[in-house]
Amino acid sequence: MRSQISKTRLWIARIMSGLVILFMLFDGVFKLIQPAPVVEGTLVLGYAQHHIGVIGILALVSTVLYAIPRTAVLGALLLTGFFGGVIATQIRVDAPLFTHTLFAVYLAILMWGGLWLRDERVRKLLFAAKEEKW
Repeated sequence: MRSQISKTRLWIARIMSGLVILFMLFDGVFKLIQPAPVVEGTLVLGYAQHHIGVIGILALVSTVLYAIPRTAVLGALLLTGFFGGVIATQIRVDAPLFTHTLFAVYLAILMWGGLWLRDERVRKLLFAAKEEKW
């Protein structure tokens, strides 16, 4: 049974999630079509060109799972792992902290925040430990 949330809260959640979905779809599609700037940028990060398509597919599958309400939590978990790889890669190449390295953190905050706002199960899960007495 779903609890009712305000229209404002629902729209904020949709906008937050929508920004992440749009960015990740854009990123994944461009990794599949591989224009020169994407290939060059990926090579600079230390990946071989034959890895670009695989990275794009992983990004797209995770994003589609996040976009479907029934599988949104699974998609968020997969994207969280994906973002962790992005952060590790940016740290490895000594990228600027706030603009490059933490960009995946900003996306993760939007992603989980949007899910938290619209899904009561996620709110309960994240605060379950708080309710338990240790």
